[in-house]
Amino acid sequence: MIYLDYAATAPISDEALLVFAEASRKAFANSNSLHDEGDAARTILEACRRKIALLIGGTASGICFTSGGSESNVLAIETLLKNAGKHKNHIIASALEHSSIYNYLKTLEQTGFEVTFLLPDKHGKLHVEEIRDAVRDKTALVSIQHANSEIGCIQNLEKIGHFLHDKPVYFHSDCVQSFGKIPIKADEWKADAISLSSHKVYGPKGVGCLYLNPREHFNPVIPGGTHENGYRAGTVNVPGIAAFTSAAAAACSVMNTEFNRLESLKKSFFAMLTHYSEHVHIINKDLDDQLPTIIGLIIRGIEGQYMLLESNRRGVAISTGTACQIGMQIPSKALTAVGLTNDEALQYIRISTGKHTKAEDLDKMAGIIGKAISEKYRDMTEGHYERR
Repeated sequence: MIYLDYAATAPISDEALLVFAEASRKAFANSNSLHDEGDAARTILEACRRKIALLIGGTASGICFTSGGSESNVLAIETLLKNAGKHKNHIIASALEHSSIYNYLKTLEQTGFEVTFLLPDKHGKLHVEEIRDAVRDKTALVSIQHANSEIGCIQNLEKIGHFLHDKPVYFHSDCVQSFGKIPIKADEWKADAISLSSHKVYGPKGVGCLYLNPREHFNPVIPGGTHENGYRAGTVNVPGIAAFTSAAAAACSVMNTEFNRLESLKKSFFAMLTHYSEHVHIINKDLDDQLPTIIGLIIRGIEGQYMLLESNRRGVAISTGTACQIGMQIPSKALTAVGLTNDEALQYIRISTGKHTKAEDLDKMAGIIGKAISEKYRDMTEGHYERR
């Protein structure tokens, strides 16, 4: 099976797997325990904290390890809202946010919060002017995803962060999809909180990170906790964190090289699709601020689910969008937010590449698309003649 669904999850690397096994044997103790075994686990944990902080341009004391990106997103919003003034009940987010944020914000609306979901332009880009116009005296938080997992657009967090820095408004970004692929500069962006996940960078599942900028003192959602600076309860998963850190460091060390390699593969793939330009719409083909790892396509007249099954039957794993929304049978809100119709959104497929992707993998995918188009229009032609 050729795997082209890295945006959903990446396979754990051999190095991360080895680190996990080794840390499970040697750092199995509770990192809060005062004996030597606990001290060994704590030493590894703090080394990981420093390393992750370095990778995102942050400060080690702001790193809080979690169970993954979704928990990090919800914990970030809960923490920032708790520390905003009680009179502040307004939140700004993009209409492209991951379901873990979007669904939680919709829940908050039922408890008295008002949420403004900003619509992006046709490329998925949000501009500072839109955020400026939406900010009010009662605005507590702005949450803007760094890179979208369905259309790959990258937001300018530096501009957004610097605009918000002088205002009494917290700034959070979901960087799960961008981490390890493009630089993260948490402190430089003036971000108050950033969410990360392990399994997107070839680490184990069930591990993530929330960065809470220590320039601000945040009271935890549930007071009295003894783990992760009081922000999170439960024995810390030191082996998983060690494996996550190892995988993240490896991904970041080849980030620029991989960006260029995958960008080149994507352009070659687009060249192959020119043969089917009448039937294939490439989302954000010419956008500069775009992850090279995400290729969004609409095959006109062919449902995305059909293309997924056809690809799978021919030995290629792709997706019809964010894995957290698969099975809902409704158009993606991210796709409709950038102006696609419901029918177009249901014809969308996502091809996402990673470190094991080769040119021949995308060659095969282009062939599958071409064959599906040929069969579709041959069947239509044959049906037309039969009716005549």
